[in-house]
Amino acid sequence: MRQGKILITGFGPFPNVPVNASATLSRRLATAARRRFPTAAIVSSVLPTDWTAAPVRLAALHARHAPMLALHFGVTPRAKGLELERLAVNRCARQADAAGALPSADHVVGDGPDTLCATLPIAAILHRLAGIGIPAAPSDDAGAYLCNALLYHSARHAADAGTMAGFVHIPPLLPTKRAEPGVLTLADAIAGGLEIIDVCLAAAAPMTGQPSAAAADPSRRDR
Repeated sequence: MRQGKILITGFGPFPNVPVNASATLSRRLATAARRRFPTAAIVSSVLPTDWTAAPVRLAALHARHAPMLALHFGVTPRAKGLELERLAVNRCARQADAAGALPSADHVVGDGPDTLCATLPIAAILHRLAGIGIPAAPSDDAGAYLCNALLYHSARHAADAGTMAGFVHIPPLLPTKRAEPGVLTLADAIAGGLEIIDVCLAAAAPMTGQPSAAAADPSRRDR
């Protein structure tokens, strides 16, 4: 049985961040995920850091692919590892996007609830990541910029479809070599992303009848 589609996104550049590490991670993770989960259809996209264009692109991706899992990445200076956002708020900061434009309103969706929760199995993900030594933590503050807005929109799509959506903040820089202990590298982030996907597939398996990669091959666990 073929697993459902998995959408992986990162963001493009925005003011003061000419190279967005989440764009690199989303592309590399998608490539690795196609190898690790050959029965899943992996879709990746780098979204514009644009108040108007990003939600339009996201809606088109959801409409075209109907992903069972939408996993989004963005950067924040506060992140020391993989920071899993648990909720999004219906609020937009008066902060310019990559095109220099401000949000058209102070809310993400005019008639939407004040908050929406991510629908990933976050506790199980954190347990898995701790087991393989990937630094990770939960967060209840996704900010009020495009990362929060994207999670809000994606959580709405997931709620309507009964699927999973979540957002992971990463540090602005993902070095390719570990300069000091505790620094999240690009390889760490890719490995962590693969485990996030695997935990989500395991959570969805009772509904799809498709075992996760770890269930099918126990040697994949705790890598």
